[in-house]
Amino acid sequence: MMRFSTLLFAIVFVVSCASRAPKPATPVPSQSSTTSPHENLNAVLWMQTALEYQASALQAYRAARLQLDAALADRSWTAAIEQNAAEASQLPPAVILDVDETVLDNSYYQARMVRDNTPYTTGTWDPWVLEMRATAIPGAREFTQYAAQKGVAVFYVTNRTANLEEATRRNLAAEKFPLGENVDTVLTRGERPEWSASAKGPRRAFIAGSYRILLLVGDDLSDFVVDASGTPAEREQRTLPYAEWWGRRWIMLPNPTYGSWERAVVGNEKDHLAARRRALKYGTAVQTPNSKIETPKQP
Repeated sequence: MMRFSTLLFAIVFVVSCASRAPKPATPVPSQSSTTSPHENLNAVLWMQTALEYQASALQAYRAARLQLDAALADRSWTAAIEQNAAEASQLPPAVILDVDETVLDNSYYQARMVRDNTPYTTGTWDPWVLEMRATAIPGAREFTQYAAQKGVAVFYVTNRTANLEEATRRNLAAEKFPLGENVDTVLTRGERPEWSASAKGPRRAFIAGSYRILLLVGDDLSDFVVDASGTPAEREQRTLPYAEWWGRRWIMLPNPTYGSWERAVVGNEKDHLAARRRALKYGTAVQTPNSKIETPKQP
């Protein structure tokens, strides 16, 4: 009887301890599965992995090369709104390119924002630029080298701030982009007091005072016009007089990650996601007698 009682007590004790023991920890999902995807996830992934992006960039720069030859042969040709073609006809030739997402690929920085679920800040951007690890956009190096071989000055007009100019130069040099030896060809925001704003018109006008601008190459409307602000409709209306310049005097690179196009949609609204959703166009359902197929309504 004593042995039976002892055995019963031991069983009860073990069961009691087991019930009080901590349960195995439930695996915690990674951050990517517990938070909403970063708004730039697909855009950055497309730029880093898609052949379609590479082809778009190569296509743009090969078109630029053809147009450069045409521009060199035509003394009445200028690509800058800030320049009078007749007055510039005897000036030496130049091309103007933006830097970020036009000649240098910053998708590593964009990918870090996606990974960390953070927005753009100068606190993360400046250190990235100082790393000097941006790589060449497909076709950009070859085009700029071709232009330089043709005796065309290559200028880089960027909204990187003046404190980042030296790092930008070193990054461009490491990627084998031509840089002027006796002329400052990297024009940054704030480098001069009159260049403190992000608008690039004053810097283009500065170059246009000494060179005939053959081509403008960029990834944002501000790389081509004086004012890139306003609603999408206002921006489109403003560029109508220059519609024939696209693909000829103005070469646009694809950039779905950021730009003045986004500010045109969001405006001053604090809820950016809601503003983006409202800007979407869904089309109108059209039902025929024998079909329920939906076709988009033409704008």
